[in-house]
Amino acid sequence: MSQKQGKPADRLNAIANHLDPTKKDEALEKSEWKDMIDQINWRKNNNRTANPNDHGYIRQKAQGKLWVRERIDEFVDKKSFLEFGSIAGKAKYNPDGSVKEYTPANFIAGKATVNNRSIIIAADDFSIRGGHADGSVYGKSIMAEQTARNLKIPLVRLIDGSSGGGSVTTMLDTGYTYIPPLKGMHTIIGSLSEIPVATASLGPAVGLGAARATLAHFSVVAEDIGSLFAAGPPVVANATFETVTKKSLGGALLHTSNGTFDNLAKNEQDCFNQIRQFLSYLPNNAYELPPIDTTTKDPIDRRDDALLDIIPRRRQRPYQVRDIITRVVDEGTWFEIGSRWGDGAVCGLAKVGGLPIGIITFDGSLQGNVLTSNSCHKFRRHIDLCDTFGLPIIDFADYAGFAIGIKAEREATIRYGSTLTAALYQSDVPYFTVILRKVFGVAGAAFVDNRDPNWRVAWPSTDSGSLPLEGGIYAAYRRELDAAGDKRNELYENLLSKFEAVRSPIRTAEAFDIPEMIDPRDTRPVLCEWVKLVYENVLPHRVAQRKTHGPRIPYRP
Repeated sequence: MSQKQGKPADRLNAIANHLDPTKKDEALEKSEWKDMIDQINWRKNNNRTANPNDHGYIRQKAQGKLWVRERIDEFVDKKSFLEFGSIAGKAKYNPDGSVKEYTPANFIAGKATVNNRSIIIAADDFSIRGGHADGSVYGKSIMAEQTARNLKIPLVRLIDGSSGGGSVTTMLDTGYTYIPPLKGMHTIIGSLSEIPVATASLGPAVGLGAARATLAHFSVVAEDIGSLFAAGPPVVANATFETVTKKSLGGALLHTSNGTFDNLAKNEQDCFNQIRQFLSYLPNNAYELPPIDTTTKDPIDRRDDALLDIIPRRRQRPYQVRDIITRVVDEGTWFEIGSRWGDGAVCGLAKVGGLPIGIITFDGSLQGNVLTSNSCHKFRRHIDLCDTFGLPIIDFADYAGFAIGIKAEREATIRYGSTLTAALYQSDVPYFTVILRKVFGVAGAAFVDNRDPNWRVAWPSTDSGSLPLEGGIYAAYRRELDAAGDKRNELYENLLSKFEAVRSPIRTAEAFDIPEMIDPRDTRPVLCEWVKLVYENVLPHRVAQRKTHGPRIPYRP
């Protein structure tokens, strides 16, 4: 439903048509429960109908935002939403028991389908009390989380507000303050090891709302209306004396460049599209196989001639690794996660032969293929995602090693690198490496030598060893080079030429350190065959084992 279609008048007409007064429910008219059912229906209709004169609703529309029920209608399959807590709200009563004042709950939850798959959807209504946890929100939020985990189906949160405690004015109503609780957090954290969780920030995500926005496997923010911060500008001004706006404090561009959010979206509809696509690669839960696309028409034996020269012969020249990915995977299935952060780390999901996979690689045009603390952290998160939901990992390897120097040491690069290495070795999801160019040192080894056996093939552009040859020559022959004086460069070039022949990957393959050298055009057929084999022979046993023993390692957000 578009904003135009979702105008209050249209919604009132829809309700009027549904409750056609000319069609009397004779059975209800005769029922002794008629008065109770009338009250239930009145509350349901009140909750589901926008009040065009309400200042919160007016503010929502003035900011260019969809109303909460319009969002649900836009995201889920038509007529699939089954709400729970449909009459929840706050009521004040007259002495005779009639309703004096009624405010709907500002949190909507229920079961729905997206692309014919069942999900639980939970959405904040910022138009009522800024999304604070009054008006029956607390219990509804917890039930949404618990229901998704219990039914073993994905959970989608549409964040717009604090989604947590009330404002300080609540103390005046209750007459006391309280020790802040985190009820339901065990479920929120536990769900990450069992079911896919995706969030969209469609307004300010503050406090617990910020936590709920980021405690997920995939988070996306609408550039035009989304933001996130631990506390808003007024609280920041009082605590740190900083004068900030929502955008400068926690705008969408800021938080997609530091990894707080995974992806940036143009608007709300783009958020919905990205979540739909993300979920299309994942199973309903960690105890099922990922969904197989039987409609793909991309031939598994397709060979793309452009792959032959996509990596330049001269090693110093960059190339675009995403061009390799899109030419190898099923057409139109590459879905990148976290493209705006990670210092060159490239992570995403795709399909080969209709089978979902996870992909990790490196954009050497940005960082020279050295791993920073940020890139290590990004890789680790993606490996954990694939391991949790049984997505075979394809590694297009081009890693020159961990970053070195003062900045790298200050950023604890080796600590983050060790955590990444642990994640690679702890995960037991099938893993296949296509060596594109550089594989050096501990970092390179961690990416290509973490399984028994190590399934890997190499392109002719492969360049590997304990450290890059150029720097290694300077280290090994430093005394001779320093003594060469004016002939230093000539000596260096002579030494380099002696090593050129032995650095050929063909010699490495002759020693069977590379199981197979391939023509780059054969990459897709090789991967399609391997992924098919693991889906048929490995993943079913892995799923069966998880049903019995559960995930070996809890998901770490």
